[in-house]
Amino acid sequence: MEGKVGLRRAIAVITVLALVAASCGDDDEGLATVAAEPELADFNSDGKVLIGVATDGARDDGSYYQALVDEVVEFSARNGFEDPIILDLIDPADADSELEALAQQGVDIIAVGSSAIAEGLPAIALKYDEIFWYCNCGSSYPETAGVMLSADRGAELWISGGYASGLLLQESGGDRAVFIGCCDLNFELESYNAFVLGMQLVDESFTATYVPTGNFPFDFNNTAGATEAYVNALAEGADLVVAFLGDAHGPIVELANADGLIVMSSGPSTGCEREDLDYNFMVKYSAGDYFAAAFDEVLAGVAREGEIREFHVGVDDEVGAEFCDGATAEQIDMLAALNARIGAGDFSDEIATIVAEAFGL
Repeated sequence: MEGKVGLRRAIAVITVLALVAASCGDDDEGLATVAAEPELADFNSDGKVLIGVATDGARDDGSYYQALVDEVVEFSARNGFEDPIILDLIDPADADSELEALAQQGVDIIAVGSSAIAEGLPAIALKYDEIFWYCNCGSSYPETAGVMLSADRGAELWISGGYASGLLLQESGGDRAVFIGCCDLNFELESYNAFVLGMQLVDESFTATYVPTGNFPFDFNNTAGATEAYVNALAEGADLVVAFLGDAHGPIVELANADGLIVMSSGPSTGCEREDLDYNFMVKYSAGDYFAAAFDEVLAGVAREGEIREFHVGVDDEVGAEFCDGATAEQIDMLAALNARIGAGDFSDEIATIVAEAFGL
């Protein structure tokens, strides 16, 4: 009996991932459309296919958290599955009980949005092993049995983002940036220090200031604190703002737009398409894109549960800085060349130093 269950689960996983890969591809790329077969994706044999999403941020934050939610909602609709259960604004202190509650609601797949709510995930995934577990847990989260993970390297992302910032500062005549974040978390410090390095690759005189605005830990949603930090930075002559935030990201970008500061999206790869916010460029690390790409590779036999799909700037299109409209051809070429150097390992020593300092290694 156990062998039959395992075989059925393997078939179901491949079927679900085929659906993801086909539905997330560009029609021009010639990917075949795979018809939904809910009975094969129905891991708990209740006659329906249901995906759950768990995230510590708001589902409509317009930035990091929303990217995963939107992808899962669209995927479910395209393939005739049940409307997914979205559990957002989870307090990390309550994460274990919230994940268990979600697991008990008849879901077949659970996508966890970040490591902030994944401390107890290894034990929960083993307890509910009939569920297909996925987590966008980041580079510091260890390989975990029964969970497919995606990860990036913040230093790579923000060397790229800092370099794009430096090119635009150079063009505008500015020289000062403010990096608005949460609360001195190690991955924030990694990203900030990499951002400074990237800026100074363009001009060593460029400066930046990191400003924490939230409550420890994981409070990227404090709009009042972020607004105060922005107003102070503007008064001190900031020319560019990094809104390294969750729910507070949009309000800060609106202020930057009104004041004519250089600003970028942080996470989603659709920032340049926004009509309500005006971005100069994107720093891409979209949880939704990771979800699609990781499952595509599972289908190809490259990745599976219990492994980590890493995304690298200059190697994977899903990550790194990318200009929106308005950049010159020279700026675009220079950024592409810098990203390629990151992918080739040219900054491996600098990245190792940044990571060691940020994480106390």
